[in-house]
Amino acid sequence: MSGSKKNAMAAIFLAGCLTAFATTTFAQSSQSGQQNQGQPGQQPNANKDQKPADSGSSLAIPTNQPPVNAEEDAAAKAFQAMPNTDLPKKIAAGEDFLKKYPDSRYRSIIYSALVFEYIQTNNSDKAFEIGDKEVALKPDDVQTMAVLSQTMTRAMGANTPEPEKRLAKAETYAKRAIEITPTLPKPEGMPDQNFATAKNETLTMAHSGLGLVYLRRGKFNDAIPELEQSVKIDPNPAPDPVNLYLLGMANVKASHFDDAAIAFNKCAAIAGSLQNTCKNGADEAKKQGSTQLSAPK
Repeated sequence: MSGSKKNAMAAIFLAGCLTAFATTTFAQSSQSGQQNQGQPGQQPNANKDQKPADSGSSLAIPTNQPPVNAEEDAAAKAFQAMPNTDLPKKIAAGEDFLKKYPDSRYRSIIYSALVFEYIQTNNSDKAFEIGDKEVALKPDDVQTMAVLSQTMTRAMGANTPEPEKRLAKAETYAKRAIEITPTLPKPEGMPDQNFATAKNETLTMAHSGLGLVYLRRGKFNDAIPELEQSVKIDPNPAPDPVNLYLLGMANVKASHFDDAAIAFNKCAAIAGSLQNTCKNGADEAKKQGSTQLSAPK
């Protein structure tokens, strides 16, 4: 999965969960106006300045079996070849394919691509619906489980129905992705470096999702190592600033103020909508560290 996809998915939670966390922790800090717009649970346009990504599926069209019929085979290949320059058009094509061929052996290819495309168009509910179908069909699809675990936790707001049920599902998906990913064999013909990068991108999302599950449940000391791991293994040139922000939050809540300031400062050094919030977070963590006792690690 490309870095642009990961960054787009990372931005989804900003209007809801970020504002909720910031309100409790930075009560005396000024918040970025961009972070506080909208009602809890609303999702901003995560892709306004985003370069369109390639197809969400890393799977290839099966070639070792005869097609069910030539039309279905051609339709699957045409869908996978469509660029993401017009996401609504590609989503419509995927939905049409599933209606026309509901039992197609190419469903996994369509499902996994649609998960990413729904997320990039801020339709997380559809992403969760189609993602659950993909995991039921292909229980070892670690990429889909990882992105679902991350997005399910980030897209939560005050009006999210049955929040604990969502957190439980995100926890299950994250743990399964973390367990299975290291055991996957390298696809034939894939360079070692590409395979290592793909695994680390998947694990970055899974550890992030699990860390946020723990953070939302108030298990701050459990959240910290998961979020630390998500930052450590992120193969992109700059780590996901959302994970640095969450790591700072977890450390503040656990009274590890020096570590919180470090995480917030790293987040503030990355260009984007989180810079002001993370700068305020670093300042507040330093202030708390000077007036409160830090908890032992």
